[in-house]
Order: sequence, then structure tokens, then C-alpha cells
Amino acid sequence: MRYLSLLMLVGALSLSANAQTLKAGAEKADITPPTGVELWGYGDRKGPASGTLDPLYARVLVLDDGRHSVAVVTLDLGRTFGQPQMNSVRERVRRLHGVSDVMFMASHTHSGPVIDEDYDQIPEWEQRALDKIVQTIGTARGRMKEARIGVGYGQAILGHNRRYVQSDGTIRMLWRNSTGQPTGVIDPTVGVIRVDDRQGTPLAILVNYACHPVVFGPDNLRYSADYPGAMARFVEQSWAERPVCFFLQGAPGDINPMLDKTPLAENAYAEMRTLGESLGREVVRVSRSIQTETPSAPELNYLSEELSFKNRWSQESLRNAIVAAYGPNPAKRYFRYLNDPIAAPVSTLVINRQIALVGLPGEPFVGLQLMLKQRSPLPATFLCGYSNGYIGYFPTIRDAVAGGYGANTIVTRVEVGAGERMIDRGLIQIYRSIGKLKEKPEQP
Repeated sequence: MRYLSLLMLVGALSLSANAQTLKAGAEKADITPPTGVELWGYGDRKGPASGTLDPLYARVLVLDDGRHSVAVVTLDLGRTFGQPQMNSVRERVRRLHGVSDVMFMASHTHSGPVIDEDYDQIPEWEQRALDKIVQTIGTARGRMKEARIGVGYGQAILGHNRRYVQSDGTIRMLWRNSTGQPTGVIDPTVGVIRVDDRQGTPLAILVNYACHPVVFGPDNLRYSADYPGAMARFVEQSWAERPVCFFLQGAPGDINPMLDKTPLAENAYAEMRTLGESLGREVVRVSRSIQTETPSAPELNYLSEELSFKNRWSQESLRNAIVAAYGPNPAKRYFRYLNDPIAAPVSTLVINRQIALVGLPGEPFVGLQLMLKQRSPLPATFLCGYSNGYIGYFPTIRDAVAGGYGANTIVTRVEVGAGERMIDRGLIQIYRSIGKLKEKPEQP
């Protein structure tokens, strides 16, 4: 009898030792560059950054399932850093902080600094930002707590499809839509992921939405996170606990805010705040309704695979188009448009076999976002553009045929069908992560 009790005690201790919990920690860091840095997004700007309207942040969420950990890093930038720089951060946080993987995402603000893929020498502001991100990942990991998680959905219509299909089937670019007329397909869904500690105190709120952050136009020469920054501030200040609010940009390759590129003289700053806070109110409403749960079997699966695509254009035609668009001596970075083949990392984070973040390295059209949601086995599936790289626009096949900016212009370098192939790869990664795709052949 005493022997049986001892066995039961050993068994219970063994189960306790093997029990795993989801842990989470969140933190943010100001990565705003100094004045004088060239600004991203508009070719007709008349000078570098002259100041700051609102800070640019790197926000970090570290998740750990007891076996490995993943850091989700969102950036108030036009694009993510170059591959060498991101890989350096990954190597450093593995070595210094024991974090297995890092998934980078940018909001695509057009009021942030220019970032290059590779440099003769990394700019000082960027090296400082990378160092801060490494430090902030370590801080977030050091503050991890046992966590609960939940998902909710809302709706907001901030923008319109800027590719207006005319009666004859041709495309007219409708950058600004001040009357709010219906134009084409959008996705009004506001996806919200809430991460709490064990007591139900919110640590992080992640927001997935698809709309270009271009309330400010080329006349703005001050740094701003645009409407996603206003949204994040509103959400963080709406909770006494001040959770870190993350913006996961969706697939806005063809989606603009109604009042695109509002001139400063027409009070663009007020319009930016209005747009961000309207989204923020919906996020707060949804996030307060979410009932977070402690996962019974926490599990993080992160897969990132590099696909290879042909360049859509011939070298001669593309070179001529670059010179026509940017002058006889364009910046060195534009000649990367000539790369062939083009490497495109597709990255998927699946949390507890329930939530999927699928990251594409550029600007997906909204049709790809809808396609992923319709085909995914997980209802809580979110497409995240501008993730782990930047290689231009990804139109659907149908949009590539119809044409228009981002569909058949020099900023659309990958071959037709690349977007669909990346969505396929993201779906395969989801199925693998939830154990539905067999890794070995069955016997006939």
C-alpha cells in the first residue's frame, strides 16, 4: 500500500514537472530617428525629415509554450529591416535571451524613414533601433507571466478600394474618395487578439486591419506612425492597465483611406487622429468583450520558408521604366527591382492550434486576405503584410490582368500568380502546424 502511494506521488510529480503553460511578456521601445533622414513612401517629397509629430515604436510580444519562444515585433515603419539586419537580431536574441524565432511586421506608414535592403554601412539611427529591439525582446522575456488568450472581431470602414473598375472594365486609380462612393472589394473586419495574465489583466492587444497608412501626404516632413499610431495610443490609454497595443497590417495593397494624402493645410493631423481613434474605439469595444482562456495544451509553431519567383518583367523593359520613373541616376535601391529570381519568405505563427498569423513580405491585395480566410481550417486566421521583408506588391491574378497601380507597374516585380502561391504556402504551414498534414506516406 505504501509502495502504491509512492508510485502515485512520483507519477503526480512527474505530471507536474511536465505540465506546460503559455507565458507572455510585452514591451515597446521608441525607435524614432533624428531629423535629417530621408522619408519613405513618396517620390515627390521636398526634403528629409524635419521633426516628429508622434513617436515611432517597435512593439514586442514574446510568447513561450515551455518548449520554445517566439517574439512578434511590430514596427511603425514603411517596411521591415533588410534580411541581414533581421537575421542579426534573431541570432542575438537566441544567444542572449533564448528566444527561438522573431517575426517582424511593419505598419507601412509613409511618414517613417527610408530603409534599404543592404548598405555599405548601416545608418546610425537604424543600428540604434536594432539594438533597442534586441534589448526590448530581452525585457519582454524577463517580464513574462502565465497567460490567457482570446480572439474577437469587429468592423470598421476606414478606406476604399483605390482601383476603381469602370463600366468598360478598365481601371481608374481613385486615390482619394472624399464622397465615400462604393468602389470595389474591401475587408472591413477588425481582428483583435487579447493576451492577459492569469488574473485577466491585459498585457497585449493585437489588431489586424487592412488599410494604407497614408492620411499624411508628401507635404508632411515629420515622422508619424499615421493612423495606426493614433489607434494604438487610444487603445493603450483606454485601459487602466496600459496594455501594449500592436498593429498587424493586413492586405492593403489596393486599399486607401477615404481622405488619402490630406494636405497639412487642411488639418491632416486632426484627420489622422480622427481615423485612428475611430478604429481604436472599435478595438476597445471588441477587446473588452473577449473572454480570454488559459490554454489546456499551449503550443507555438512557427514556420518560415523562402519561395522563389521569376521577375515579371524583362531586364531591359524594367531598367527603362526605372530611369523613366526616377531619373537617369536613381537611388541604388531601385536597381534591386531587377533581381531575378526573387526570394520571398512566407512565415506562419500558429498559437495553440487556434490562431494563425500568416506573414507575406510585401503589399498583398485585399483579395488574397479574403482568400486565406475562406480557405483556412482555423477561423482565427490573420494575413499580415509587410512581414519579414519587402519585395513590392502582390496582386491577385485577376487584378494583375486588369492592371492599375500595384497590379502591373514597376513596383509589382514578382511573377503573376505569386500572391496565390504564397497563400497556398501559408495554408500548408497552418495544416502542418495543427498536425493535419501527414509527414510520412501511408501504406497502400
